[in-house]
Amino acid sequence: MKKYNVAILGATGAVGQEFLNLIEERNFPFNELKLLASHRSAGKKIQFMGKEYTVEEATHDSFENIDIALFAGGAASKTFAPSAVKAGAIVIDNSSAFRMDPEVPLVVPEVNPQAIARHKGIIANPNCSTIIMVMALKPIYDLAKIKRIVVSTYQAVSGGGKEAMAELETQVKSIVEGKPVVANILPGASLPKHYQIAFNLIPQIDVFQDNLYTKEEMKMINETHKIMEDDNIGITATTIRVPVYRSHAESINIELEKEVSLEDVKEALSKFDGVTVHDNPAEMEYPMPLMTSGKNDVYVGRIRKDYSIANALNLWVCGDQIRKGAALNALQIAEYMIEHDMVK
Repeated sequence: MKKYNVAILGATGAVGQEFLNLIEERNFPFNELKLLASHRSAGKKIQFMGKEYTVEEATHDSFENIDIALFAGGAASKTFAPSAVKAGAIVIDNSSAFRMDPEVPLVVPEVNPQAIARHKGIIANPNCSTIIMVMALKPIYDLAKIKRIVVSTYQAVSGGGKEAMAELETQVKSIVEGKPVVANILPGASLPKHYQIAFNLIPQIDVFQDNLYTKEEMKMINETHKIMEDDNIGITATTIRVPVYRSHAESINIELEKEVSLEDVKEALSKFDGVTVHDNPAEMEYPMPLMTSGKNDVYVGRIRKDYSIANALNLWVCGDQIRKGAALNALQIAEYMIEHDMVK
């Protein structure tokens, strides 16, 4: 099998580290591996598959002879993606920088792989919550078009990065030990106010827009329209940060254009690659963040009719934000391109 030179930008962060875990787990065919980060992390040593790698500071010259550049996300994407493409690399970007660019495919490989062929050097990874949602929506959409979606998310602190995860742990310890709780990260380190997340919920992820939705909520709406290639779907979202380390959960209400049986819905979900149906109310079995953390699939349960309106369903969906919601999805895009001889 042909092997490829791979660069990981943001190699020391949570998503960058997950890239490394998955490359080893999935036996990804890499030849040379270049680990890139900011000046602050340059020089750090990382042991990977029996070899020691030195993290390099990312520059515009870092992508020479690189075939696939996996960008973990952040402001560096806009800075370095054009340079990587100019050097001949295919960029698979986990930031929001290019998602709504009409020239850039926004891809979940199980949902819209046909979009990959339209790339011009950059392919965007959707928002983590969007990925988890559309994985559950696509098999249902193929049964009956979706008219409207009402989604509420319960998002783990992993979505705020390693610092948010560390702050949850510190706050829990402080509470248990009777010490003052310090909040410096959530709902966002760059925002003017911060709140305790331990034993709390924060109904804000990212900044508020003029329409009073947060940027995260609008990402879910706009990205779902683009991925599903259907702007006629009505979508409303409320995104909430919860005191869970890892794996996002979503309560999704779906109104369909026609009646579909629960049996057909469950069968379609069960047959869809990357989805596991875990739905047995009689035995109190349903997806939860603890059981889905570290897993690759998106799990769906609490599948039931919405009796308040015709042709509607309720779903409860859980998925690992760092895996399928980020690193795994990006790596699957690369795997798809390799499998279909789209990487030269």
